[in-house]
Amino acid sequence: MNTQADGRGGDVLDRPRAAASLADAMADLLRDVRGTVLPLEIPGVQAARDSRTRLIDQLADHLVPRLRTLSAPAVVVVAGSTGAGKSTIVNALVGEEVSPAGVLRPTTRRPVLVHHPLDAELLADHPVIDAVQVQVSEQVPRGIALLDAPDLDSVEEANRRAAGRLLEAADLWLFVTTAARYGDALPWRVLDGAVARGASVAMVLNRVAADSLPTVRADLMHRLREHGMQGSPLFVVADAGPLDGPLDPAAVAPVHRWLAMLAGPDRARSVIARTLRGSLAALRPWVDELAEAVQEQVEAAEELRAGLGTALDTTVLAARETTDGGAVGHGGPQARWAELTSPGAPLRDLLRGGGKPDRSKARGRERSTALAPLIEELSRSARGVLVALGQGAERELRDWLWDGPAGGRWLADTWDTTARATERENEAQAAAQQWVTTVAIVAPAPADSGADRSARRAVTRESRRIAAAYRALGTEGAAAVLLAAAAGVEGAGEMADTLFGAPGRARVDELRDRLAQAAAGAVTAESAAALAALDVPDLAEDAASTLRLRLAVIKGLT
Repeated sequence: MNTQADGRGGDVLDRPRAAASLADAMADLLRDVRGTVLPLEIPGVQAARDSRTRLIDQLADHLVPRLRTLSAPAVVVVAGSTGAGKSTIVNALVGEEVSPAGVLRPTTRRPVLVHHPLDAELLADHPVIDAVQVQVSEQVPRGIALLDAPDLDSVEEANRRAAGRLLEAADLWLFVTTAARYGDALPWRVLDGAVARGASVAMVLNRVAADSLPTVRADLMHRLREHGMQGSPLFVVADAGPLDGPLDPAAVAPVHRWLAMLAGPDRARSVIARTLRGSLAALRPWVDELAEAVQEQVEAAEELRAGLGTALDTTVLAARETTDGGAVGHGGPQARWAELTSPGAPLRDLLRGGGKPDRSKARGRERSTALAPLIEELSRSARGVLVALGQGAERELRDWLWDGPAGGRWLADTWDTTARATERENEAQAAAQQWVTTVAIVAPAPADSGADRSARRAVTRESRRIAAAYRALGTEGAAAVLLAAAAGVEGAGEMADTLFGAPGRARVDELRDRLAQAAAGAVTAESAAALAALDVPDLAEDAASTLRLRLAVIKGLT
């Protein structure tokens, strides 16, 4: 940690105004880390999430409150594995039973914090107070607070989680192990984490038989050196055999004297400052790693977006082929057409070979009224086809997400099926309604100004033919025939061609293309819905920049 940060010399922790600014910066960082979510299930994300949780614990339970109140007592967390004798040690240090000890495991279900009565006010706002059982004792030196933590290897996950959180809150670790358990892997992994974060650590080797003490002590000292803890104090508590009551306080007298020495204002502050410096130094790579994890999420999201942009290309083409193949005209519309063209029905005489057609305006109005339900039938069928195409595209997209790219499974689960179904129905209804209401009037192409007389006569004949068709069908009836032809109703295309000629064929092609566009839109809407689920702040292009900005501010202050 740079102790010359502002060019005036002196440790930032010795300057209240600088410490307050650093506390504010840490509070801002805590807020941003809490707001950081790593949603995508990509390689390494669970380790990043666990690291984020520990970082939150370190900031919320140690760095921010400690920087806010440097004068608060040093929190000494008594930690260790199951059966190490943590509660027995705490009770012996206090001279009374403040933390239940016993053979049943796990013994420590709710952590116990013991402090001197006169330190109550200074500890009142500490963030761990709500998670512990508070005891007061005049045997605890002023300036420190003993915290008996749950077992690191507890069979209960909640206990393990609480132990980890309390260790992050500590100014000093008093790590308790035994001659039988000091070689276990878990405690050393935890201690390596403490060293990495710059925490101050002392060791208590509990229940050591006299004949094995030299060997065990030498081996433990060797391990401490290997793990970079050669400067950590080591206390030995002899094996007292089966206990019918509390451990004799004399057995832990060296530990008590050491704590009393630390409790002095200058020494306690030194311990607090040393751990703070270590924690602040360790914070930088920790936040950098989290920012990198966020960036990996952003990059994975970009890959998902790119994949979503092409995943349904083949399906879009198939959707257009579906409508071009007459899917909308099948079923209800085809049955309705059969009724309208059956013997004696309104359209029968307009079919080739159906007899001499009545093209009067009155008959046209009758046909128009009779054809109105066909338009409704076509709208319902178009809506149903579009919904089915969207449903199929969604299933295909979910299968691709589930089996394909990194982070795809999260997106498949996040994509709200129920909400999307409602949106799809509404979109299909709107598209179908727009399709049936945008037919427009069929008109022949105007002749060029320089066209010869025969060309102009052809246009005139075509205009008369179209006018006769509209007179025979009425405007709505003509729309129904053209829509039915575009939808693929068998027989409708022939009638449209007979009545309207080339301009009618052009309008049918245009309507069929609009229907194909709606089908393609129904498919691409599913990709758009999936893309929208990725539109969250944690996956934005600059998502990692906030953390890096906070870290830059902290570096400037330290």
